[in-house]
Amino acid sequence: MPAIGVLALQGDVREHRATLEGLGARVVEVRSPRDLDVIAGLVIPGGESTAILHLLVTSGVRAPLQERLNDGMPVLGTCAGMIVMARHVRDGRSDQWSFGSLDVTVRRNGYGRQVASFEADVALSSGGSIPGVFIRAPRIEEWGSGVEVLGTCNRGDGDAPVWVRDGSVWACSFHPELTADQTVHRTFLAAHGLL
Repeated sequence: MPAIGVLALQGDVREHRATLEGLGARVVEVRSPRDLDVIAGLVIPGGESTAILHLLVTSGVRAPLQERLNDGMPVLGTCAGMIVMARHVRDGRSDQWSFGSLDVTVRRNGYGRQVASFEADVALSSGGSIPGVFIRAPRIEEWGSGVEVLGTCNRGDGDAPVWVRDGSVWACSFHPELTADQTVHRTFLAAHGLL
C-alpha cells in the first residue's frame, strides 16, 4: 500500500495521523526532503500558516514539495493547509507566499479570530452533511472554474464553499481531524488509491 504523508512541521499532526491510521492508511510524518521520496500523497494540517511556511523553507522541504506538486502529487490541506496551497491569500503578511496549486482566493481568519471559532454542519454536494470545526478559518472568496465545491457552510450570508477540490489538490476551511467523522480523509484517500 502506498504511504500518505502528514507534514509534521507544525499543527494538528497527531490528530491527522490518528484519523488516517484509523482508516487503515500507512502514514509517514514528513519533516525533511527525503521523507517526500516515500509518499504518494500528503496532508498539510491546520496550524499557523506563517509558521508552517517558515518551517517549509528552513527544513528544505519547500522546493522538493513544489516539484512533487507540479508533478501532480495529491494533497489535502486543512485550514492553514488551505492557505499554504491557495493561489491568492488576502490579509496575509507582506512576505507571505503560497504554493499556488489550488485555484482559490482565501482570506486569512475569514470567519473571525480565535474567539469567533465555531462548529457548524458542512452540507455536502453529494448529499447529507458532516460536522465542521472552524478555528481562525480561512474563507474562500473566489474560485476558478475548474474548482469543484464538495461542501458548503451557511453562516447567515449564503452558502460559502468550505471543502473544495482542484484536480489532485483538495482543501477545507475546517478541521476534519478534530471530529470523529472520517468523510474528508476517506474520500481523499479513496480518490487517489491510498487506502
